[in-house]
Amino acid sequence: MTGAGDNFSSGGDVHEIIGPLVAMREKGDRDGLLRFTRMTGELVRVMRACPQPIIAAVDGICAGAGAILAMASDLRLGTPRSKVGFLFTRVGLSGADMGACAMLPRIVGQGRASELLFTGRFMDGAEAERWGFYNRLVEPDALLNEALALARSLADGPSFAHRITKRSLQAEWNMSIDAAISAEAEAQALCMHTEDFARAYHAFIAGRPPVFEGN
Repeated sequence: MTGAGDNFSSGGDVHEIIGPLVAMREKGDRDGLLRFTRMTGELVRVMRACPQPIIAAVDGICAGAGAILAMASDLRLGTPRSKVGFLFTRVGLSGADMGACAMLPRIVGQGRASELLFTGRFMDGAEAERWGFYNRLVEPDALLNEALALARSLADGPSFAHRITKRSLQAEWNMSIDAAISAEAEAQALCMHTEDFARAYHAFIAGRPPVFEGN
């Protein structure tokens, strides 16, 4: 996932999104406002339920709902010139938007997430990498190629096993260690039933890299 031109996303358009929402508020349309917020949250649900890992390639401005899209991705590559901001408080809204209060602390830590969501300030690329929001920084002209190379390496890997990893990473947020160990025992045994597991073994014995087929 990436943006057009030199920016990832500037968030909700003031005239096409914010203005109509203010109009709903002035009409007392609580149901309409709730339908909108539930709709935006559904996007994050779909991203997290998507079995394939999602990579965000972030350059330039990454703000508001755009920052949420990056946050909801599984991996994030950024550039030194990128700026990430959860701007909701700047327009009189809470930081509790599209799952940010649940997900952002797990990425950057509770204190840092609190600062970003309360202040609405921007992180530059170096800070975002230092805080763990980005997996790594690359130069702008190399960003898309780096992201595509990472995506290709994942796509060439054991896709069934990647799906299990993504599902487990999310499911185990609210598990005890004992429950997580039990769940992972079942998940790993399931992966051991796949052809990819056998392919990797036979390739190792033959001294060659495995070729996975996702089954």
